[in-house]
Amino acid sequence: MIQSDAGDYYGAQESLTQSLKFLNENNPKHYPYLASDYNELGMNSSNLKNYEAAIGYYNKTLHFTNDSNLIALALNNQAIAFQETKNYRRAIALYTTIIRQSGNDSVAYARVLTNLAFTRWLQSTAFNAKTDLLKALRIRLEKNDQWGQNSSYAHLSDYYDRSHPDSALFYARAMYAVARQLNSPDDQVQALEKLIRNSPVAQTKNYFARYRALNDSIQTARNSAKNQFALIRYNVEKNKAENLKLQKDNSEKQYQIARQTIRFYITISVFIILGIVAIRWYRNKKHRQEHEKKEAILETQRKASKKVHDTLANDIYSIMKKVQHVPELNQDWLIDDIDDVYQRARDISHEMIPGSDIDFHKTISGLLQSFGSENTKVVIVGNSAEIWQKINTVYKFELKYILQELMVNMEKHSRANNVVIKFEERGDLCLITYFDNGIGLSDGHARQNGLINTGNRINSIKGTITFESSAGSGLEIKITFPIA
Repeated sequence: MIQSDAGDYYGAQESLTQSLKFLNENNPKHYPYLASDYNELGMNSSNLKNYEAAIGYYNKTLHFTNDSNLIALALNNQAIAFQETKNYRRAIALYTTIIRQSGNDSVAYARVLTNLAFTRWLQSTAFNAKTDLLKALRIRLEKNDQWGQNSSYAHLSDYYDRSHPDSALFYARAMYAVARQLNSPDDQVQALEKLIRNSPVAQTKNYFARYRALNDSIQTARNSAKNQFALIRYNVEKNKAENLKLQKDNSEKQYQIARQTIRFYITISVFIILGIVAIRWYRNKKHRQEHEKKEAILETQRKASKKVHDTLANDIYSIMKKVQHVPELNQDWLIDDIDDVYQRARDISHEMIPGSDIDFHKTISGLLQSFGSENTKVVIVGNSAEIWQKINTVYKFELKYILQELMVNMEKHSRANNVVIKFEERGDLCLITYFDNGIGLSDGHARQNGLINTGNRINSIKGTITFESSAGSGLEIKITFPIA
């Protein structure tokens, strides 16, 4: 389209023909582009005075579009081509079809009306085209359609050319003025031709000088455009040839690169396979160790359970015998013995196989809150079911006893009135932070109060524990361990 506007009609025709190679006439998605291409080919052929070819291209445009605006435009352009071949009957038939589908005051209606009237006049100079030509001009003036006004002035000037030269000159001057406003060199040249033909001899020389200068300028610009587009095409073809040469020169290099790439990916694949095997071996080993550890813990707990049964049963049996055979049994002695058995049974049972860990966060909350009192406020942060669901079952009960020991130590030694226990998930680790505002620990006091005994439990869950305190500044304890 740019080439055509610049006057390089042959170059435009070549470009349009090449663009059609990329489109498939059996693919409905390509229809809008096919219609646009064929319409441009029609107008380009008309510019080259090849009207028969233009008529065929407009037929193809109509075949590939259902856009009412493009249909009206293509029919109008086809009618102009028929008019140029002096096939006025076909042109009039097309204009009549189009005008029935146009509004009575639209720009499209004015375009068809003036073309229809002018064609009828060309068919028969006896036809009075003035009324319709002026009506079309009036609509175009009302709609401020300057391109349409340019067309109307051209038709009116030609219409009055023989019968009223003064009117022909008037409309030629109007056309020239509008063409200059539109900055359309072709229309200016056409208007100057009409002015030369109808002006007095004194003015003709001036109009002819303008005509020759403008026409030479147009030809120079179009020749420059043709040369520019020719140079562009030459550079494109040159680049294609150079690219083909580079492809040929690089074919061997690409082959070598391909071989190296294959070797590289084979090596990477081997490393990936070995890595997968190593990861699976490590996971299996870790799983096996965890399983063995769980079994060892359960075995220890089963032994503890057996111990409870064997040892406490004898004590209870001894109490029963005394109750049976001692006539006057001291009630205080009986209460003390039974309480002793009860306390030992409860303590040992805590070391047995743990119960269900469902709602374990509630168990932990209940444990920690039980140490609260009127003088000691216990605050729990982050103790969610989601965190405990990710923690190993064995780890859960070890942590329960660790927290219990911390709270017992607090109750016995810290003199704290505020205690905060915070649970956090940090990647693959869990962090439990204990803080109180009590008297803190002096150096070495941790070993004396028993907190250091949690070390064995911490080691069993592969964790670490740190104490941060000094006398009178409160106590902060951080416990870190892997989640799974």
